[in-house]
Amino acid sequence: MKRALVVVDVQNEYFSGLLPITHPQGHFTNILRVMDAAAAHDIPLVVVQHTFPQPDKPFFQRGTPQWELHPEVQARPHNLLIEMHLPGSFTGQR
Repeated sequence: MKRALVVVDVQNEYFSGLLPITHPQGHFTNILRVMDAAAAHDIPLVVVQHTFPQPDKPFFQRGTPQWELHPEVQARPHNLLIEMHLPGSFTGQR
């Protein structure tokens, strides 16, 4: 069986920016927990980072502090970082 952990919505924008995620409570602790579990069990970890190439968008602008991955996520190992330019991580995928 092939499997991997895909982690999305872990940029600073979601914690201290215009798009804060507050539900469910404890969500970020759970994300870090499963990232650590994946690493401990040699499960590949993919992190998805949103980027809007349009300069008129107020968020996800490459190079800004809010665009960066949360420091706790950045500090953990990951096998692949995917930069996405569409509204959803799986938009257009079949």
